[in-house]
Amino acid sequence: MTERLAVDIGGTFVDAITYDRETTDIALEKAPTTPNAPTDGVLDSIDKVDATIPETEAFVHGTTLGINALLERNGAKTGIITNEGFRDIHEIGRTNVARDAMYDIQYEKPELLVPRRRTVGVPGRIDADGDVKEQLDEQAVLDAADHLFDDHSVDAIAVTFLHSYRNPAHETRAQDLIRDAYPDRSVSISSDITREYREYERTSTAVLDAYIKPIFESYVDDLDAALTDEAFDGSFFITRSGGGTLTADSAKTAPVHTILSGPAGGLIGAASVGDATNRDNLIAVDMGGTSLDACVVENGTPAVEYEAELEHVPMMIPVYDIRTIGAGGGSIAWLDGDLLKVGPQSAGADPGPICYGRGGTDPTVTDAALALGYLDPEYFLGGEMDLSADEALAGIRDQIADPLDTSTTDASEGIFQVTLANTIGAIREITVEKGLDPRDFTMLSYGGAGSMFVPLLAREMGVQEVMIPRAPSVFSAWGMLMADVVSDVARTHTAVLDDLAEQAADDIFADLEAEAAETLDAEGYDPERQRFERYVEMRYFGQEHTVEVPADDLESVADLGERFERQHDSRYGHTMDDPPQVVHFRVRAIGENDKPALEPVDASSSGDLSPADTREAYCFARESETSFDIYDRDQFAPGDRIDGPAVVQEPTTTVVFHSDQTAKVDDYGHIIIHQEAEQ
Repeated sequence: MTERLAVDIGGTFVDAITYDRETTDIALEKAPTTPNAPTDGVLDSIDKVDATIPETEAFVHGTTLGINALLERNGAKTGIITNEGFRDIHEIGRTNVARDAMYDIQYEKPELLVPRRRTVGVPGRIDADGDVKEQLDEQAVLDAADHLFDDHSVDAIAVTFLHSYRNPAHETRAQDLIRDAYPDRSVSISSDITREYREYERTSTAVLDAYIKPIFESYVDDLDAALTDEAFDGSFFITRSGGGTLTADSAKTAPVHTILSGPAGGLIGAASVGDATNRDNLIAVDMGGTSLDACVVENGTPAVEYEAELEHVPMMIPVYDIRTIGAGGGSIAWLDGDLLKVGPQSAGADPGPICYGRGGTDPTVTDAALALGYLDPEYFLGGEMDLSADEALAGIRDQIADPLDTSTTDASEGIFQVTLANTIGAIREITVEKGLDPRDFTMLSYGGAGSMFVPLLAREMGVQEVMIPRAPSVFSAWGMLMADVVSDVARTHTAVLDDLAEQAADDIFADLEAEAAETLDAEGYDPERQRFERYVEMRYFGQEHTVEVPADDLESVADLGERFERQHDSRYGHTMDDPPQVVHFRVRAIGENDKPALEPVDASSSGDLSPADTREAYCFARESETSFDIYDRDQFAPGDRIDGPAVVQEPTTTVVFHSDQTAKVDDYGHIIIHQEAEQ
């Protein structure tokens, strides 16, 4: 078996890509997303890309199933079992939950995934040192499970006890008891997901895991069965929210790790492309049909958070620091009085934008792009799908232009401007607000709508270079082919740095590496294909939040302190006189996979590149319609140079850049767009 297959589900399309290790051939296709039966869309994309399932050695999948269940609040009915006297932990939360809305007199606390009536406390207590102070009341655990499953008809239970990060014995025993009594029901325990302190965040994470687990397990089992029917006998992986992949079986144990599975693939690919092209600092922007995701890649590594929040639900797991907004090709333009807004609502895959002709009635960003002349209505998806320009223009005119007493072109330009403003805000959150200047980065654009929009975004933000990789519309799926298996393990160990003995630090890291190695061993990775990275989370004594410090190749504990001060100064612009304190030890274990090599294109420019056509379109640099040169991307070879304004077409996406921008094709076939210097 020599083929690898990756499939990424988006809000509008499912992307599939195959790679043959022997021939190095790559094939890619897109198929419509099937929201009511997501497995069907995956299988359709696999059929369309003509994957040879019996010859497929690995299938890597990125799914939005978990995040969609949370966003739509249609996950499993969930209950909580916790310590007696502490059943209010999930409801009380943190006092800073409303900080962003402190001046909103209409603020309402977000609805809990689990109401208090479905939370049960049981006797049993472990202290902060991991010592058992009160034995677990096993009959009380069974009674609580009976109450939740029988009286409240829950589908899943989250078990979270105090200090289980230090000693998980009570949680593990409760899980065994419940599974023996109810083998067909789902149980999640916090210590299977995270071994760090903060009881509220651990509870929230376990609840989210339980909330999506029954849906996720059913989906993965159905997809696995369908692949098995096609004689698939390879490895089945799911991408992780914080990078890398995990096996499908491991994902079913803790599906919360896949909550941002889809966007993660693109960031894995971004890091790979950055490494191959010597670009360590990137702003990765993925604009698809439903949303726009942005993340910073700094010094070759995508930014990772260990305490994140999604839809007001805290998660204590490693996740890429992604900003997601409702700004995709299918985002709906609408009027709030006389104020033009775009998103977050999306027309999605069904019915889709007006121009799809599938019954959509709301104008979208894609309809505006068609009205501005960026899209060829006869070449969408390489000609597989005709777009209705007349219907799109009529929808924008009737619902946006006429009410605002403006032209259809101005209304469409306004839709792009509003989308642009929304996106700039998201980019500023992950750059300027963290002390980073976006002008020091290359903007990497991918996703079906990204190539049309991101050069304009870079122009507005003063970013001088944009990279459009090969096959950008399926870049996230390609990135999944570049993923290794990853297992993150951590342990809370708080100590002032001066009190931390070097042997104690070495012992903690050794224990964590041994634990992580067991996972990689079980998944079939030989020691020579295992790699470990060490990190420590630190802060100044008295601070609340931490800074992650790389801890490989340490010469001494003092060396760790010096690294921390450099990190703190880089992020916050200062250091302090307070003593540094260690909080968490982390190990990232990596099982290395075979990956497609990113090779230079075996061709060069002939020097006679000429446009295939011209078309009138709106140029944001000239603020008027003008003639755009039209190119087919398969005409390009390394060394080619194209002056804007221009449209570059390929079957699954369209690249648009304006009159003050130029493009070159690099050795790998990527399009590099530069902004002309201001005079």
